Amino acid sequence: MDIGNKLKRLRIKNGLTQEELADRCELSKGFISQIERDLASPSISTLSDLLQCLGTDLKDFFNDATDEDVVFKSEDVFIKEYKDEGSIINWIVPNSQKNDMEPIITELIPGGKSYIDDPHEGEEFGYVLSGSITLHIGNKKYTVKKHESFYFKSHSTHYISNNTKSNAKVLWVSTPPSF
Repeated sequence: MDIGNKLKRLRIKNGLTQEELADRCELSKGFISQIERDLASPSISTLSDLLQCLGTDLKDFFNDATDEDVVFKSEDVFIKEYKDEGSIINWIVPNSQKNDMEPIITELIPGGKSYIDDPHEGEEFGYVLSGSITLHIGNKKYTVKKHESFYFKSHSTHYISNNTKSNAKVLWVSTPPSF
């Protein structure tokens, strides 16, 4: 089980920043970041405190014995707006961090961009549903228009931006989950 990634998803689902969670648990933001990136392991006591602040407990956190959902409805979507970046992320498959891939729909306003993702193992796939975006992979840039797709290995820093005057919407799938 990927404890760090699962904690990150739970924190985001609760609409908390790392700093807000750290304040609630009397921990440092840096320690929360290290836990989420699996660079540090919390003690059972610390994990229990974190989960309590996130509205769950150890039993529910580690319980993977639920029936597998196959179809997801609009009410299952979790939406988070990132005003500073000019983007909105729609997690269209709940709890997808436990799966091998994570699909989202990213919406970018004119001038908006996704967060910059550091190199990691895995692959990325995207399909532009509307508008046009610029895909940034390392030092290279690619224009991807409506009904076009992109696919790459995640070995370089990467993100998307919208340099047009219209909104853009992208179906984006990452493996392993990284959003």
